[in-house]
Amino acid sequence: MTILFKPDETYRGDYTYRNSDAAILRFPFPFPEDSYMYSVNIEPHVRGGFTPVYNNPIDVDEHYIAECRDRAITLERDPGRYAALPHMMTAQWDSIELLMECLSSDYPELFSLHKDGDRWTWINRPLGIEQSFTFGKEDTLPCEPFEYITRQIQGDFAILDQRNGSLYLDAGMVTAQADWSLQFDVGMDFMEWHGPVPLAHQAGVFERALKYLLMLRQGQPMRRLNWTMTVNPRLDTSPETYPEWGPDRTTLTLDNIGRKLHLRVELQTLWRLPRSNAILFPLRGYLASLDELVRVPKWGRRLHRVLSTLPRELAEYKGLVRFLPTALEYLSTYDDGAPTTSGCAAEISSL
Repeated sequence: MTILFKPDETYRGDYTYRNSDAAILRFPFPFPEDSYMYSVNIEPHVRGGFTPVYNNPIDVDEHYIAECRDRAITLERDPGRYAALPHMMTAQWDSIELLMECLSSDYPELFSLHKDGDRWTWINRPLGIEQSFTFGKEDTLPCEPFEYITRQIQGDFAILDQRNGSLYLDAGMVTAQADWSLQFDVGMDFMEWHGPVPLAHQAGVFERALKYLLMLRQGQPMRRLNWTMTVNPRLDTSPETYPEWGPDRTTLTLDNIGRKLHLRVELQTLWRLPRSNAILFPLRGYLASLDELVRVPKWGRRLHRVLSTLPRELAEYKGLVRFLPTALEYLSTYDDGAPTTSGCAAEISSL
């Protein structure tokens, strides 16, 4: 399938980012029921699911070129958005191999990987990159291997080192995060990293999740969806740039909230790496405005119902309290009270 890229769209400034009809229908809508329920929602990361986002292990879509460009802008402003502790070099090479093999296998018209022993050549046609390097030799690439490949893939990435009965966030490329800081969290263990999340700790969710992830097997990746909401289609909503995007939360009105407020969904996948035994943790983000989501009748109804039942603690944690009443008023006009079926699928083939 040919991907029609939109290279000129922007995630800052004039915010020209928009989803095509096809991109709306493939959006990974995260709510399977009409009321909010907190769950880890981990499942095997296999091909296929309710959205084409699941068709390949690493998803590439129409926003690819623009998103890679926005990452480069953020890194130029703040190189600290990439970090890797010294002991993570083996995991870096594990990651570059996994990601290059996935992309070249699933998108051969876009990416190629040629191997001649340890001498590899990587071709990225959309970004105009051709690079020969020696696998395992850092000085044959223009930057560290994990930075090199994650500059060329949508979404954020972390590598979790396993030791002392826990997982440690010891490497990351994080330029599109939902209000958390790699520079603050790097080196933290799993429980420290997730410390700010309300309700889940009381329910023992993270203890169970950690126990599960410590048993993750090579070749059996897992996935889950996470969500929040963002004003304007901005990727970089880090604490470091809060003065740039935080005030946007005060600009929403009933007249503009459909265009400006975006549901932000992360497809989080977890992969056991072969040499290092670390876990690669891609966090691929998708943005869709309320105006776009309500074009799918089931999603418009359900989003209104889910947000109506969202616990106050979670609304505060996700930064939604200020504008949630306005969002609910907007969405109420798209909720006719009709019943919805369970599951997240759009259940329509065209808009």
